[in-house]
Amino acid sequence: MTTLTDAVALAREDNGLAVVSTLRADGTIQSSLINAGVLAHPATGEPVLAYVTYGRVKLANLRARPQTAATFRRGWQWATVEGRAELAGPDDPQPWLDSEQALARLLRDVFTAAGGTHDDWDAYDATMREQRRVAVLVAPTRIYGNG
Repeated sequence: MTTLTDAVALAREDNGLAVVSTLRADGTIQSSLINAGVLAHPATGEPVLAYVTYGRVKLANLRARPQTAATFRRGWQWATVEGRAELAGPDDPQPWLDSEQALARLLRDVFTAAGGTHDDWDAYDATMREQRRVAVLVAPTRIYGNG
């Protein structure tokens, strides 16, 4: 059985890259490339798939239809994580996210969980604020693959 950690580990050597898919209003699929990692949900402590985005289309789709899937791969081995996206950002408030500083910490935590590093966290925080970046947290409902 593939776990969330197993799925994300497939892409560890490739900067945590995954293809994430969302559902458009017309029922077709929209896909894009993201960097993702695993972290404990800030409110529940449960492990979630997490990434940061500001993609206008992806966010509109996730706000209206939060079901999503992310596929990780290494060579011909792959794993998909399906679940419901929970958004946390300046335009997507959460009761467990009580300040701008808490959002900045969450965005940093997601970035580092996806393998990111930064030499100037203040500049990183400023860019996240400027671009109105959003943390996407996906509690897995189904994980499957060929490994």
